[in-house]
Amino acid sequence: MKEELASVQKLLDYVIEFLVKYSFQVLGAIIIFIIGVLIAKWLSNLVFKFCEKKNIDVTLSGFIANVTKIFVLVFVFIIVLGKFGISIAPFIAALGALVFGASIALQGPLSNYGAGLSIILSRPFVVGDTVTINNYNGIVEKIKLAVTELLTENGERISIPNKHIVGEILVNSFSNRVVEATIGISYGDDPQKAIDLIKKILAEFSQIEKEPEPQIGIKDFGDSSVNIEYRYWVATKEYFNTSYKVNIMIFKELTAENITIPFPQRDVNIIQS
Repeated sequence: MKEELASVQKLLDYVIEFLVKYSFQVLGAIIIFIIGVLIAKWLSNLVFKFCEKKNIDVTLSGFIANVTKIFVLVFVFIIVLGKFGISIAPFIAALGALVFGASIALQGPLSNYGAGLSIILSRPFVVGDTVTINNYNGIVEKIKLAVTELLTENGERISIPNKHIVGEILVNSFSNRVVEATIGISYGDDPQKAIDLIKKILAEFSQIEKEPEPQIGIKDFGDSSVNIEYRYWVATKEYFNTSYKVNIMIFKELTAENITIPFPQRDVNIIQS
């Protein structure tokens, strides 16, 4: 019993000695850490607002703000370690070894981060643009270091790893998307009349962009019809909804003007022997 009491007393002595010797250092380190976190957050918000004021892209603004925050927190961490008299040299060496090992084990995720950094700095597209990547089309909703998120007209969210974006074929139609469609009319009808009618119909839709202007003309001459193609630009979120309405309107108006929309026909001659 005496030995146990002696051990407890010895432990208490160590605790008291530690508190007497390092209490001010611990308290100072905690205060410095709290103040540092607040300053890092405040400075990050300040940088983000400054970038917004200068009309810098929101993704790049967020990246710069986060880098600023991390830099301040690292600086605060070094100061806190210094309060305990701890040298940061061994930590730097250990961190270097850890990064080297992680770079081998995490080549996939790290390649995504590297590609994400390349996208943020080079800005081949920004939030709000309509892009087609590897046959996936949608509006860019978020650009993160690891993935880029697209939002489709159907409300689907597509997450594409950034390593599958950099170096691949990328189509950026910005905030709009082009609609391409073809309709055939009879060889006996006036193609210019059909073209003027389609142009009039497209002008009635407020969803269709005025700039660039819709393009309408004869695409080719088929076996049974003169094929007229029309192209126009709409906001990506209105792509299918607008194209369906335009198509039915063109069909009704051409029919009302007695312009024939032919179906494939074949003449068969029977030769009797």
